[in-house]
Amino acid sequence: MGNLVEHPAQTASATTADPSGTSATAPATDPTAVPAIDPAEVKRRTAAGRKKLIMSLVFELAIPLGGYYVLVGVGLSQWAALLISGLLLAPWVVQGMVKSRRLEAMPVFTLLLMAVGALMSLLTGSPRVLLVRDSGLFGVIGLWVLGTLATQRPFMLTAARSIVAAKIGEAGAQQWLDRWNTEPVFRHQIRLLTAVWGGGFLLDAAIRVTFAYTLPINAVPLVNSLQWLVVLGALFGFHFWYITRNGLKV
Repeated sequence: MGNLVEHPAQTASATTADPSGTSATAPATDPTAVPAIDPAEVKRRTAAGRKKLIMSLVFELAIPLGGYYVLVGVGLSQWAALLISGLLLAPWVVQGMVKSRRLEAMPVFTLLLMAVGALMSLLTGSPRVLLVRDSGLFGVIGLWVLGTLATQRPFMLTAARSIVAAKIGEAGAQQWLDRWNTEPVFRHQIRLLTAVWGGGFLLDAAIRVTFAYTLPINAVPLVNSLQWLVVLGALFGFHFWYITRNGLKV
């Protein structure tokens, strides 16, 4: 990211006279150079990110899904099994807020959505209301992601910064972030990626609603989980292809 051509001023400042009358050349320092980051630290952060992803899949996908079919298998009604298995996510969400020591909007919204879905299901007695609940979460996420396109900090710009920082350090991440202010092509690329992810979340929400009202109830939890993996895989596949093709990888 540093300058490829050495400026005359940098060359002049790099040469100083020593007491013997001969010139001594001091190493020039490029103020824009990205500080080296310890490979061991990169490895540690990568492992931590991978662990967090696995834990999320286990607690947000595997346990609620497995819990539903176990509860149905032991004789609970579809409504009760959906209600209880959905609540299995709550401890994981609360634990995340306690660990971060911050009251963040998305976890609070998730808990609120779970409570509203349970209440509506109690009032209507319909298990399909519980099946539609998750579509509301993904729909709101999609709208929020698309809404950031109207700001100077689109979703993908802020989301990717932590990943960049893990790879090349805070100084390098700040230089990467500063490209937003100077490179129109970079802004277009970030906005496009943000639009794709927002559209993907909205598509997932629409698919969930369709499945909730058209498929047999017992099939919906499994089908929803599988289709989410497909949508997520497609989003990541496009994302990595696009950043590689356009030189956005760091």
